[in-house]
Amino acid sequence: MKIDTKKSFFIVFVLIIFLTACNKDLNKSKDENEEKDIPTSQQLDDKDKNKMSDTSDNHTNIEVEPLPTTYEELAKLPVGEHYNMEVSGDDNVENILKVFSDLPDVSGKPTKKQLDYFYRELLKRMQQDYEGPENLINRLKFESLGSPENTDSRYQFKENLNVVFIIDASGSMAQKINGKEKMASAKDSILNFVNKLPKDAKVGIRVYGHKGTGSDADKALSCSSSELVYPISNYNEGEFQAALNKFSPSGWTPIGLALREAKNDLASFDGANNTNIVYLVSDGIDTCEDQPIEAAKDLYSSNISPIINVIGFDVDNEGQNQLREIAAATEGIYGTVTNEGELQKELDNLSNLVEQWKEWLEQGKQQLDYKKVSNELAIFTYITREEAKKTKEKVKVELILYRLHDANRFNDEAYEYLNKINNEYHQWIQEEVDQFEKELKALNEASYSEAIKALEDKYISNTQ
Repeated sequence: MKIDTKKSFFIVFVLIIFLTACNKDLNKSKDENEEKDIPTSQQLDDKDKNKMSDTSDNHTNIEVEPLPTTYEELAKLPVGEHYNMEVSGDDNVENILKVFSDLPDVSGKPTKKQLDYFYRELLKRMQQDYEGPENLINRLKFESLGSPENTDSRYQFKENLNVVFIIDASGSMAQKINGKEKMASAKDSILNFVNKLPKDAKVGIRVYGHKGTGSDADKALSCSSSELVYPISNYNEGEFQAALNKFSPSGWTPIGLALREAKNDLASFDGANNTNIVYLVSDGIDTCEDQPIEAAKDLYSSNISPIINVIGFDVDNEGQNQLREIAAATEGIYGTVTNEGELQKELDNLSNLVEQWKEWLEQGKQQLDYKKVSNELAIFTYITREEAKKTKEKVKVELILYRLHDANRFNDEAYEYLNKINNEYHQWIQEEVDQFEKELKALNEASYSEAIKALEDKYISNTQ
């Protein structure tokens, strides 16, 4: 068959033009969609800067958790696993890139939703241990122990005062801070406290996790180990020192068991005739699955009516989360200490209360002329700590974003957007803290009893 060459060339020419036009249309459509994904810097300055297109969202299954809208929600967020991570300095760049290498991929042209998801995942890991005003209120109530204005019988002085320490003796307490074993620091701090006790006060020490080792083979033994090494009684220096020498850091962490046993220890010291104070000291999470929160609630709601305070000693984020929950469930104070000096300072507050009880007892239980409790220092400390947490979290996230951007994990527009939402979020936290400061100072101008009631009505009732 003879081929018409001119006709063939014409057909090929037409096909080339058609395919070129199609390809241009396809590229134009693709470019238009990609341009919708990330805004320009100018677009971020417009009123609609938050209305970034989510055109690719239909192709993903990500769910973005909303940022907290109240301080109560913020305080309930779990502490991040890297909240205390060092991120400044060039020496930490490699570690930052390694630790955060598994964050969602936002290279290329990510959508607003993808960037919001990325930010929330990063923030979760850096989440600080924010505290709502409830912990401050519980601390103020504790420091008002014995005041005639206090209508809560749990916080009124009784004829007998009993202080019980529940001490973590798990293997991690063998770790050293400033060259000294954590267990040795705990023992020395408690010893300093009991040396100041008036002769009428009683003290007890229960330890847990002091048997076996941290191995799986010894878990059953260790998780069943809790002992009242110093029965609740007046302080005797020789016997007390001998009790402290009976245990050393060893095994697992049965917090729930220790709290249930403490209820038995205090069974004969009812709340009607005894002011009972329990201090739980731990450097980590319960590792025995023995329901510590339920055990704490059971002890708290018993007729013993104890005040239960919790101290986290050089504790990690997971341990902080659980210990805070125990304190919150019993309306007690939660405090984090990182060294022996801070632990001693926490116990000094208890020493002051014991001295006040002694004075009350010596005056024949007559109402003392209590002055209005000055809360200004407590309010200042609370506000300063929350501001420091906000600044620490904001700066750390900024540094991480800078390092990830420098490593080409995302483009300039994404970097600008992530920094913008980080700044706005932490500005909101600062505004909340500023408002707390105004309200707390205003309430402190009222009488002590009026201030406590107003604080409880305003904050604690909203968290139930």
